Amino acid sequence: MSPLIYSLDLTGTFVFALSGGLAAARARLDPFGFVVVGIVTGLGGGTLRNLLLDVHPVTWVADPTYLAVCLVAAAVTFIWARQLESRLLWLRIADAFGLGLFAVAGTQLALTAGTHPGIAIAMGVTTGIVGGMIRDVLCNEVPLVLQRDVYALAALAGSTLYVALDALSFPPTWSAIAAFSACTGLRLAAIRWDLSLPTYKGGKMPPE
Repeated sequence: MSPLIYSLDLTGTFVFALSGGLAAARARLDPFGFVVVGIVTGLGGGTLRNLLLDVHPVTWVADPTYLAVCLVAAAVTFIWARQLESRLLWLRIADAFGLGLFAVAGTQLALTAGTHPGIAIAMGVTTGIVGGMIRDVLCNEVPLVLQRDVYALAALAGSTLYVALDALSFPPTWSAIAAFSACTGLRLAAIRWDLSLPTYKGGKMPPE
């Protein structure tokens, strides 16, 4: 991992862990709850990806800096949750950048491991969304990716574009920039213009 990608990866981990801390604040958890939710949000997607790809050791086990970043994010949100909530839009924007980074990083790692392109796309999406899904479940919320928000779709778009450009032998750096821009841009557009996928509009389901 290059120094630039490493720095961005840590930044994405911190941003995702912050969103976990904010969810813990809304659920009125204790300090230990903040730590647990922050860690699973920041590291959950990458951990599952590495386990599925049989990549050992898991990133945060090999480099405890990732764990330290999550602990710092949990402490920050526990102390300044109210101030951060007032800037929720900016955190959602930062989260969009984290999503783009994680989607690209997951796809890159999967392709490097020699997986099928379709599996690489799935790993990119997994890296981007799983941490947030675990966060929402722990905080008794419907996972964001299962709601109307354009979230998983943005990760899917970025991962797919990276795989396509890689197949066309584009330089990895340019492929990563393009895929990151596509994922983050789509997510930011969804935030700005409240874009969403259609939801089920039918009547009540018949009883079983």
